[in-house]
Amino acid sequence: MPLPKAELHLHVEGTLEPELAFELAARNGVELPYADTDELRKAYQFEDLQSFLNLYYELMAVLRTEQDFADLADAYLARAAAQGVRHAEIFFDPQAHLARGVSMGTVVDGLWRALGRSEQNHGVSTRLIMCFLRDESAESALGTLQAARPYLDRITGIGLDSAEVGHPPVKFREVYEAAAGLGLRRVAHAGEEGPPEYITEALDVLGVERVDHGLRCMEDPALVERLVRDRIPLTLCPLSNVRLRAVDVLADHPLPAMLEAGLLCTVNSDDPAYFGGYVADNYHAVRDALGLSREQMRELARNSFRASFLEDDEERRARYLAEVDAYEFG
Repeated sequence: MPLPKAELHLHVEGTLEPELAFELAARNGVELPYADTDELRKAYQFEDLQSFLNLYYELMAVLRTEQDFADLADAYLARAAAQGVRHAEIFFDPQAHLARGVSMGTVVDGLWRALGRSEQNHGVSTRLIMCFLRDESAESALGTLQAARPYLDRITGIGLDSAEVGHPPVKFREVYEAAAGLGLRRVAHAGEEGPPEYITEALDVLGVERVDHGLRCMEDPALVERLVRDRIPLTLCPLSNVRLRAVDVLADHPLPAMLEAGLLCTVNSDDPAYFGGYVADNYHAVRDALGLSREQMRELARNSFRASFLEDDEERRARYLAEVDAYEFG
C-alpha cells in the first residue's frame, strides 16, 4: 500500500495519456498527426517549457464533450488512488477550451461528473482550481472569471500557469483581487523558469496562499526566510523540473536543501502523462535520487495535507494526517 498523500499541483489536461487521446480523437472525429500511440509517446520528449506547451495545447483538440472531460478526470483519479492519493486539488485551463469553442459549462460539468463521484468510486476527495493562462491577456482572464461565476459552487480557487517568463504576476493583479472578493483561494506558478522576484510578486501583489513550483526561491535567502516564517507551501514537481530542464538531473534537485531550510515543500506530478510519472512515481524518484529518509518521505506526505485547502473540513485533514502517521513503510 502506498504512502497516503495529497496532490496539489496537477493539470487535468496533463493527464491525457496517448491511449485516451486516440480514443477521444476517434470518438470525436479528430485527426491526430501521429500514426499511433507509440509515435505520439515519442513526441513526449521536450527541450523546454514551450516545446511541451505546444504539444499540450495541440492534443487538447480531442476534448470536446462533457463525457470527454469526465473520462479524462476519472482516468486520473483511478491512477491517483492506486498511487496513494487521498485528496487531489486539480487544475484546469478553461481558456484553452473556450478558445476552441468548448463552453465553460461543458468543461466544469464534465469534470464534475468524475469529481462529484470521486470519493465513492476512488476514495479520493477533490477540489477544483481554475487556472488562467499567463501568456493570454489580463482582459481574457477577467472574462474567464466572469464566465465561471455560475460554477463557483464547484470551483475552490484560481491559479496561474503556462509560459512564465515575460508574464510577471503583476499583470493579473485585477483578476486576483476580483477572485479574492468572490472568496476564491489563490495560488500561482512562480519561480519555475521565472526569477525569485516573481514569487515575491505573487505573494505581495496577487496574495497567493500557495506557490506552485517556487524552486528558484533558493536564490534569495530573504525570500526563503519569509516563506518559512509565513508557512507558505511550495508545490514542487521534480520529474517535471527535469523534463523541462529547470534541473539538469534529479540528483541536482534542491529539495533536500529546501527541506533543511524549513520550507513547507510538497511533491506533485504536474502533467504526469507528459513528464514520466504520477505522484508516487515522483516520491520514489526523489527518494532514490536524493537519498531521502523514511521520515522525510513522511514529512512530505504530511505537508501535502497541511497545505491542502481543507479549512472547511479540518476533521478530514486530521484523519488524513493520522493515516500518514500510522503508515508503516515496507
